[in-house]
Amino acid sequence: MSIEAAAGQGGWHWPAGHDLILLDETDSTMAEARRRGPLARPTWIAARRQTAAVGRRGRTWAAPEGNLSATLVMDPGCGPAQAALYSFVASYALYATLTAYVLNRDAVTLKWPNDVLLKGGKLAGILLEADGAGGPVARLAIGIGVNLNTAPTHVALEPGAPRPATLAEVTGEPVDPLEFLAFLAEHLAHQGAFFRAHGFGPLRAAWLERAARRGRTITARTSNEQIAGTFVTVDEDGQLVLETSDGPRAIAAADVFF
Repeated sequence: MSIEAAAGQGGWHWPAGHDLILLDETDSTMAEARRRGPLARPTWIAARRQTAAVGRRGRTWAAPEGNLSATLVMDPGCGPAQAALYSFVASYALYATLTAYVLNRDAVTLKWPNDVLLKGGKLAGILLEADGAGGPVARLAIGIGVNLNTAPTHVALEPGAPRPATLAEVTGEPVDPLEFLAFLAEHLAHQGAFFRAHGFGPLRAAWLERAARRGRTITARTSNEQIAGTFVTVDEDGQLVLETSDGPRAIAAADVFF
């Protein structure tokens, strides 16, 4: 079935100029994107089941049937630093998508650098992968996993890490993954176009309004240190800024714990 036919049957829209590859099963949609190589135009690769999904730093990401497992492959037309900001584009698009399902918008918050929380629990994660040898990024893959209907039950959480959450806990009924993907694809196309036209400033301001634990003490763990401080802002480069006992610290990459 074509994406146009599926959209008509489901009563939802699909963004113009975007393709969809829908699979019953794959190891991970990010790996599938690598295997398929360059694609002619922005393409979503989605799978009903993933058997070897991974998150940041190679962590296992549980992806049973009924949840969203998808990767958007695109040519961002920019350098690596700008491409890295697409994690904010994706997380804000997820927030916009969730407002169609969650009446209390304050229940949805955005956790730096790449998670979406629902009532304090981890609902979604984002993973970026870029191709390019120091110059313009030739291919950007944005992997997104959302616990729509089920959440991992046997997960060892690090102290301060959010518990898993599902969208169905709030809606009170099952969520259709393909319908959710269609809403997300529309929002991400819109947010991406706005980002390319207006830069990071307006998106950064909107993202900060939804930021989890802003103004409160959090802990950032990098590969070689642990930094505790008050979450002040995210700077123009997307770095987390903490006010610590030694003064302000801008952190480019870390895991954040509450």
